[in-house]
Amino acid sequence: MGKIIFVTGGTRSGKSAFAQKSAESFAGKLLYIATAEPRDGEMAERIKKHQLARGQRWETAEEPLNLLLPLKGASNYGCALLDCLTLWTSNLMEAYGEDDEGIMAEAQKLADALKECGGNVVVVTGEVGLGIVPADPVSRRFRDLAGLINQKIASVSDEAYFVVAGKALRLS
Repeated sequence: MGKIIFVTGGTRSGKSAFAQKSAESFAGKLLYIATAEPRDGEMAERIKKHQLARGQRWETAEEPLNLLLPLKGASNYGCALLDCLTLWTSNLMEAYGEDDEGIMAEAQKLADALKECGGNVVVVTGEVGLGIVPADPVSRRFRDLAGLINQKIASVSDEAYFVVAGKALRLS
């Protein structure tokens, strides 16, 4: 039976570095499940920087929407690192439009897949609910959906961490 590790934190908190180090503590080949898409030059550079930070042990599955597919093979690796749920939430909002029930159904499918995959998985997500209430409805909806999805995935995790200023606080 695998272990699910949930890692959250704010922008530039060090959560991705902490998550990568956690994943690399497992023996064997590693799988990086990327939800980001290089839609502009700046994002392409960010993705490239993350790729360079990973070594030869890593294989990458680029999957902006269907996370169930790469998770089916997670048990074939020492650990899979899913980075990140907040970008996935944004991708789902684009794909599903105003259908929040459809988005939450996808989150439930992900939670179920994590419980059933049998592999070690580290899940990275942004904590977006600690700041001010966003001024526009789309941003408030994103914040709310991200918070609900984070709760759902954290509830199936064996361990959860909140990362601030490069320091991780174990939540459970």
